[in-house]
Order: sequence, then C-alpha cells, then structure tokens
Amino acid sequence: MNETSPAPAPVAQAPAPRTTPTAAGGGAIRPAAGQRVAELLQRQGVLAVLLTVVIVASFIYPTFATLDNARGVTIQASFLAVVALGMTMVIITGGIDLSVGSVFALGGVLAAWASQWGFLAALFVPLVVCGAIGLLNGFLVARAGMAPFIVTLATLLGARGLLLAFTDEGATTYLVPKGSAFAELGQGSVWGFGYPILIALVLFGVGGLILQRTSFGQTLFAVGGSSDAATLMGLPVARTKILVYTLSGLLAGLAGALNAARLSSGVTIVGVGMELDAISAVVIGGTLLIGGAGSISGTLWGVLLLAVIQNLINQIGSLNSSYQSVVSGGFLIVVVVAQRYLARSRRTT
Repeated sequence: MNETSPAPAPVAQAPAPRTTPTAAGGGAIRPAAGQRVAELLQRQGVLAVLLTVVIVASFIYPTFATLDNARGVTIQASFLAVVALGMTMVIITGGIDLSVGSVFALGGVLAAWASQWGFLAALFVPLVVCGAIGLLNGFLVARAGMAPFIVTLATLLGARGLLLAFTDEGATTYLVPKGSAFAELGQGSVWGFGYPILIALVLFGVGGLILQRTSFGQTLFAVGGSSDAATLMGLPVARTKILVYTLSGLLAGLAGALNAARLSSGVTIVGVGMELDAISAVVIGGTLLIGGAGSISGTLWGVLLLAVIQNLINQIGSLNSSYQSVVSGGFLIVVVVAQRYLARSRRTT
C-alpha cells in the first residue's frame, strides 16, 4: 500500500509590504501621487509663478513684452545668476556664503585694474584672488569646523575692506580701456543678447550636468542631507565643502569681472546686499536652506523672477526700487512656508 507523506504545516508569512499601484507596463510606481505633486511643486513651482507674472504683465504693460525689454531684464539678471549658481551648490551642502557680494565688487575692481595688461590678466587676477577667498572659506568651514555664517561674514568684511584699501576708500576708480577685448566681453552681443547672458546660460548648463550626472553632484546632496552619514559612506565631505566654497568665490569674482567689463569701470559701491539676493533666488527656486535638496534650473527661474519683479516696479513708475526688497521678502517667506508644508506632505504620503 502506498503511503503518502503528511502535508507540510503552513508557514507563517510576514504581511506583504504596501505597494503603490502598478503602471500599465507592469512596473511599480514608486512615489505616491501626492508625493509626486509635492516634489514637482517644490522643484518647478517658481517656474509656474514666473510664467504667470510674465503673462499678466504682458497684458497690463505693452512695453514689457518687447524684445528690448527682455534683453535688458536678462542682462541685468545674468550677473546675479552667476553668483547664485555658486550659492546653490553651497546651500545644497548645508552651508551659506555671505561673502559673495563683497567678492563680486572686489572682482570687478581687480578686473578693471588688471585690464590695462590685457584680456587674460583682467580675468586671471580676479579669479585667483576671489578663488583664494572662497578657498579660505571652505578650509575654515571644512577643516577648522567653524560655522559657515561666521566664516563668510568675516570674509564679507575682509573683502570689502580690501576693496576700500585698494581704491583709496573709493576715491580711485579704475577704468577698462575702451575698445579692448575685455570691454567687448561685457558689451558685445550675439543676436542682440549680451555675452554675459550666454556665459551665464553655459555655466548653468554645465552646473546642471555636474549636479545631476556626476558623482560629485550626488556627493553634494549626500553631504547636505547628513555630513555624518556621508562620512560613514566614505565620501570626501571636507574636500567637497572646500570645493563648493572655492567655486562660489570663483563665480562671484567672474560675475564681478563681467560687470566691470559691462560698465567699463570697477565700481566700488556695487554688490551691497547681493548675497541676500542670491540666497533669495536660490531658496525661491526650491533649494532647501537646510541642504540636501535643490536644483540649478530652479535657481535660474528664481533669478529671473526677481529680475522681472524689479522690471515691473520700473514699469509702474510711481514705485521706487526699495519695493523690490519688500516683494522679494514676501516671496521668500511664502516659499519657505510652502517648502515646509511640501516636505511634511512628502513624509506623510
């Protein structure tokens, strides 16, 4: 007689993890719908606001929607955009750079002074000096363990003091030779759009590729998310911080040099409060002040939004430029509150 083995006892199984609905092709959709919406608003919400403001302003003010006005807005925004690009990478790592306004002004004066020796000198001198200031910031933050706010506040004062000493308390203004190649860099154009605009766009394109397509870019997010965790993962945290602060100094110096070429002189009073404009543009663009999240494109839209606001104030005519600070501050408060709400929504979905 054939004997059959007893049926095996049922094995207790852990409850299946919760999954999101599957897509038509069978793959699981990772984030929930609410989380995707929150991420989209955080990254591209400023673009929607920018487009809305531009469309409404175009109907209200006929002179706003003109090619000449677009050229003026973008050329003014290009210098802040270059500075804000470096600020974006610093903030993604969880840092801050308050020195960029003074470094911007110092770079312009050094470029105008060095332009008498030619194009290369006009670019090399400000980049070396401003890059050295950024390197100092990064070394003190990463190696000495000092707070970024204190370090960059000190170099803000130091760079401004160096600027005043170099120009005899602002009494000396260095001029860029007319018709020189360096002056052409700031005043020349392609299809009516100045070289500074094209340079800013190229830098943003390169910055976007670095942030999204390279291991260095991913390291920035990891360091900003948690420096301790990044260290445990074996990532070069100190070297990364030094590099981003150095890059911020270099870009601020480059922006100052381009501005000097545009104005044909090293103006000593520029750059005051520019660090706050750069931070505002970065945060409005969706980069978290606590670090770990952000985008290059968001910063570009944030810069353009601030430039459009300033242009609209000029279009109104009855308002002075101080209202830009009021509006920018209002936008900043709204964006920070919205970021906290969106971050909470992403955690709960």
